[in-house]
Amino acid sequence: MSAYGCTTCIGNAGDLAPELNEAITRNNLVCAAVLSGNRNFEARIHPNLKANFLMSPPLVVAYAIAGNVMVDLMTQPVGQGKGGKDVYLGDIWPRGDEINRLLKYAMKGKAFRDNYAKVGSEPGKLWERVEGVSGEVYNWPTSTYIAEPPFFDRFTIDSIAASAGYERAVTPSDPHAVEGARIMALFGDSITTDHISPAGSIKESSPAGQWLQAHGVGKQDFNSYGSRRGNHEVMMRGTFANVRIKNLMLPPLADGSREEGGLTLAQPSGQKMFIYDAAMAYQAAGVPTVIFAGEEYGTGSSRDWAAKGTQLLGIKAVVARSFERIHRSNLVGMGVLPLQFKAGQSWEALGLKGDELIDIVPAADLAPQSDARLVITRADGSKKEVRLTLRIDTPIEVEYFRAGGILPYVLRQLLG
Repeated sequence: MSAYGCTTCIGNAGDLAPELNEAITRNNLVCAAVLSGNRNFEARIHPNLKANFLMSPPLVVAYAIAGNVMVDLMTQPVGQGKGGKDVYLGDIWPRGDEINRLLKYAMKGKAFRDNYAKVGSEPGKLWERVEGVSGEVYNWPTSTYIAEPPFFDRFTIDSIAASAGYERAVTPSDPHAVEGARIMALFGDSITTDHISPAGSIKESSPAGQWLQAHGVGKQDFNSYGSRRGNHEVMMRGTFANVRIKNLMLPPLADGSREEGGLTLAQPSGQKMFIYDAAMAYQAAGVPTVIFAGEEYGTGSSRDWAAKGTQLLGIKAVVARSFERIHRSNLVGMGVLPLQFKAGQSWEALGLKGDELIDIVPAADLAPQSDARLVITRADGSKKEVRLTLRIDTPIEVEYFRAGGILPYVLRQLLG
């Protein structure tokens, strides 16, 4: 399988033939894609493709012709030409002058001008034919593609007055201690925003797929998470639902491997369920949740839904050995506490299993990069306390967090 540019992004290259999908899953095959893109972790191109290799566009085409990434194109032919003659990479590699001659056919200004002219404002043009409504606020349609998000559900004018001086805003996230929290997931290193964000195709058996079917949408019309990013009901169900994500709370399988997919063990029962379903059960019971992870948490393409979905699932804090810069900032912007282990610390070293109760107590003033207390209460009642670093890094981030996130902060500025 090969893909170029934006078609390499989370399934946009399209699905494999059903018989290929079935053969891969039945035999647990490690299959590969080649791509001219900027990310190459597993499931980037397709959920059933575990190995992805980055290369230049001409090499993508060459390997698509060869049809096998095990071919060494430096020494072996790409294929056979007329009369069965071997054709090597050097025979088909484009020369600079060939590329320059073809560019004039690809770069046609007239084609761009003609297309954009169709979106003009003159009567009868495409833009004029879009139906709309009048009024001061948006009239939210009944749609599985777009819905009014809940980010301001608990934000009121009264909460603005009550939070003057930033004492305590009535917002979805509390800027003080996280008490009696359950662990939603124990992750390893390099959990990317592709693992966290809803992205790619939607499986029928997933919470998002089940929700769409319950609302009359057939599998053939699921489309992708990206196309439904305006509907939080779909997107929050797809957060942490990546088919390759591994929650290390779950015990190893019989062969020693780890189960993949957006699963967790809900506590205190230990029942295995989707992370979304566990999150809803915890929220209904008024129980906050936290995530523990290894190094480079949130690496990859920084996506807003990686932080928004985390907040909507009721996750109050993420404790990791290190963070990707933008995702850390996005977590703060959604009112989720990012905390970092001190040197030499990790959740593995603390012996976390997933059935513990967690308390996190940051400094009262939320000073940037100040110490926070992590108190672990194990199932047998024993306690362990360690110090973490609060990864709210700047004074303005302190203000964002005290306001409950950047959205309430901005609204407060507009109305104050």
